[in-house]
Amino acid sequence: MTASPVVAERRRETRRVRVVSLILLALVVALFALSLSYGSFQISLPDIVRSLLGQPTPPQVDYIVHTLRLPRAVVAVLVGLAFGLAGAIFQQLVRNPLASPDVIGVTAGASSAAVLAIAILSVSSLTASAMALGGALLTSALVYVLSWRQGVGGYRLVLVGIGVGAALASVTSFLLTRADVRTAQDSLIWLVGSLNGRTWDQVKPLSVAMLILVPAALILRRAVAGLQLGDDVAKGLGMNVERNRLALLVVGVCLAGVATAAAGPVAFVAFMSSPIAVRLIGTGRPTLLPAGLIGAVVVLAADFIGAHLVGGTPYPAGVITGVVGAPYLLWLLATANRTGRGG
Repeated sequence: MTASPVVAERRRETRRVRVVSLILLALVVALFALSLSYGSFQISLPDIVRSLLGQPTPPQVDYIVHTLRLPRAVVAVLVGLAFGLAGAIFQQLVRNPLASPDVIGVTAGASSAAVLAIAILSVSSLTASAMALGGALLTSALVYVLSWRQGVGGYRLVLVGIGVGAALASVTSFLLTRADVRTAQDSLIWLVGSLNGRTWDQVKPLSVAMLILVPAALILRRAVAGLQLGDDVAKGLGMNVERNRLALLVVGVCLAGVATAAAGPVAFVAFMSSPIAVRLIGTGRPTLLPAGLIGAVVVLAADFIGAHLVGGTPYPAGVITGVVGAPYLLWLLATANRTGRGG
């Protein structure tokens, strides 16, 4: 007995998602290995494997791998995964490609809180991370409340978020003017989105958060599919719309918040990851895992390019992603306006 066309199509889509995810995972592993091996001191792949497995290697290899390069590469993967998942959740939940955390002000809220913690209060890195997450949650709640008009419209949320983000950028600038010059300089580097100097102090809390948030996001991916059909259809299917929407928003905001706390607001990673995943898979189905893996690929590649391939001066990863993401944002705004979806 042959399967119906709908079932057959869904099976093809599922296979495509798996194939694309495996290819992206392989690319993440390759870039991760390249990040550990390449630099001013070259390390061969066999030496990296032996060092990671705890086998005898030259002392300088263990120091470079475990102290300098491994924490940075792990943070890059986790931050990219978090931003990619957060962007996919927001864009698919609101059904608007502009509704990513870095566009609607969520990362701006995390950045303002983190700058307050780092430049003004001079608290520990763990406390600064907690404040960044709190800033992201408060900002998202403010944007949600201000954009509520018997429901949340996609472009209303984007416009309110852009306004709140601009206001928070002014707050961040004010805080920097009140800070010590040296502390302000460190904060500015962080605000660009940098993985330089990442240590296990950033890896540990980020890993714990991701162990909770990634499974939660993947569990809620069916709710994303239901909410994309519209509130009325979702309610007709027996879904608790508001509870699922709130859960998705909390998970998305927390993902963006912990990523921003660990590496700063790496520009446009959340914004670009989901559209790339949709194009690779060629389907309108939720693409959370592929989007997360694309985010990891983008951050790893941007950090490697900025550190090794752009002249003699290393650039933060956020500079590289900004160079790529800004033209895409302008193109998306232009095409949305031409097709009558500009507001």
